[in-house]
Amino acid sequence: MSKRAVVSTSLGALGVVYGDIGTSPLYAIKECLAWHPDGAFSPHAVEPHLANTLGVLSLMFWSLVLVICVKYVLFVLRADNKGEGGILALAALVTGSEGTRLGRYLAIPLLLGLFGTGLLFGDGVITPAISVLGAMEGLSEQSPRLTDFVVPVTVAILVGLFMVQRFGTGRIGFAFGPIILVWFLAIGAIGLRWILVDPRVLAAVNPVHGAEFLSANGYQGFMIVGLVFLVVTGGEALYADMGHFGRAPIRLAWFTVALPGLLLNYFGQGALMISSPPGTIRNPFYSAAEQLHVGGVSLLIPMLVLSLMAAIIASQALISGVFSITRQAMQLGFWPRLTVVHTSPEMEGQVYIPEMNWLLMAGTIAVVLQFGSSSGLAAAYGIAVTGTMAITSVLFYLVCRRRWGFSAPRALAFLVPFLVIDLAFFSANAVKILAGGWFPLAIGAAVFAIMTTWWRGRLELARIMESGAVPTALFLADLEVNPLPRVEGTAVFMSSSADSVPNVVLHHVKHNRVLHGEVVLCSVVTEPVPWVTSERSVEVTPLGQNMFRVVARCGFMQTPNVPDLVARAAARGDFQAQPMTTTYYLGRQTLLVSGKSKMARWRKMIFAFLSHNARPPTSFFQLPPNRVVELGLQIEI
Repeated sequence: MSKRAVVSTSLGALGVVYGDIGTSPLYAIKECLAWHPDGAFSPHAVEPHLANTLGVLSLMFWSLVLVICVKYVLFVLRADNKGEGGILALAALVTGSEGTRLGRYLAIPLLLGLFGTGLLFGDGVITPAISVLGAMEGLSEQSPRLTDFVVPVTVAILVGLFMVQRFGTGRIGFAFGPIILVWFLAIGAIGLRWILVDPRVLAAVNPVHGAEFLSANGYQGFMIVGLVFLVVTGGEALYADMGHFGRAPIRLAWFTVALPGLLLNYFGQGALMISSPPGTIRNPFYSAAEQLHVGGVSLLIPMLVLSLMAAIIASQALISGVFSITRQAMQLGFWPRLTVVHTSPEMEGQVYIPEMNWLLMAGTIAVVLQFGSSSGLAAAYGIAVTGTMAITSVLFYLVCRRRWGFSAPRALAFLVPFLVIDLAFFSANAVKILAGGWFPLAIGAAVFAIMTTWWRGRLELARIMESGAVPTALFLADLEVNPLPRVEGTAVFMSSSADSVPNVVLHHVKHNRVLHGEVVLCSVVTEPVPWVTSERSVEVTPLGQNMFRVVARCGFMQTPNVPDLVARAAARGDFQAQPMTTTYYLGRQTLLVSGKSKMARWRKMIFAFLSHNARPPTSFFQLPPNRVVELGLQIEI
């Protein structure tokens, strides 16, 4: 990329990648230092005298440096899967080609990746809620009488946000970068103004203050560590969105804009706290803006509007991330087929999944109504992200060992410090499980159960289907001895196996006693890489008797288009396959849970339910509906 392109892409990265972490100043300092003698402000906050304030700021500063700058920006971004990032892409990078040959058992890296994916779903539910709630709580600073409107207005904004998802992020994406740029510049300027009022806060860069704070405050200091973690939430987006922007723009945006703006604002809020009487600042972010005037006008209202825009953008980034990771899981065979709408003709990765959108909306509104404030949600927020970050550290270690050939001591030199930090944050958040931390864990466990059940069910279903399949050589020999009448056209039979004749062919022959002039057995194989080049995406093998086997390969970021793949093979002269004389045959299974497979009965029931409600293969494979024939099969699992 040219320098100009890097700068332009960095501006886009600001809007998508750093929207989440950029809104942390709305609530992070508030949760740690908004102290009141009776606990009326933030229930776990410590009194904001000089020592405590410097200690909290020191912990925040070094969390940003060690977790974001060192772990993610400098190291984890190096582990790209053909340019793509994210925890599922990382797990696929670890397993490599083994990911397609796992047999009955899932490899440990993929299990970790699946559970981390479940936790990210929990994060996707909570992030829009806490971001918009944190922004709308500025209404209380404007007038205490507006406090009762915070939750209803938040719900209304969230409903509107999810309603516009169907238009795609592309139409508003150009506005994301400039708005977040203005956001970082504004919060940095406000923070710098308060640092000039009391520059003593700059001493917090000394890690000794953080250590002394933990030593002096004991258990409460340990609880504060879980709240300090709020400053690094959104760090996973750095890695997950790497495929959209690349390493260089993400790094440039972080070190030149995002990091300076965040540090200035955190230190500025700290300066406000130590320069104000204890117990008088309820919301330091909005108090810092309210007490500053430009032309005699308070900055509270402009910052309230800007923070709401930033919170919506932060929410949008997580929602889009859930769409992308759901699509990856579908392609890798860990999630039922859902409707995938491509919202941009230029960007393959911009997708909208209606079913996930409405589930996210329901979950997000439910947590807003349940917890009612950003303070209530703060307890539930951290544990999902800390769990995901710890899993990322373990997977990164495995990449160092298996893909890059690092020695064990050298790989452990990365794993141990990263994992110690992650587990410290996880432990500090784990003590809040009963106060709300159970919620993202419950979502993670439910998603993990669905993903593993769907994978195991598909495996058992394939085993049953293969037991009734006929070896290709045997079918061809029988066809030669007992030839069938042939009709004009091409029949494409979808097959899960690439080395036998599928059941749907046998049923067609049994009932219709006829074959088309050309018969194509088509299998779609998802590779553990994001993209498969067109040169190797289609392999055609002539079988004889005017039958052909087509193996189409696609990456987990690609959506298979079977008519296009068949047309590509026909264009090379392998067979005819004219669009208007080609018929696609599919098997439609009705699943019964009374079979003898070794799946638990509850898993069978979940799999049967998911299979019944999954998107039909006709739309998933982008087959023309008026040229599809489905043959019904009843199968016991």
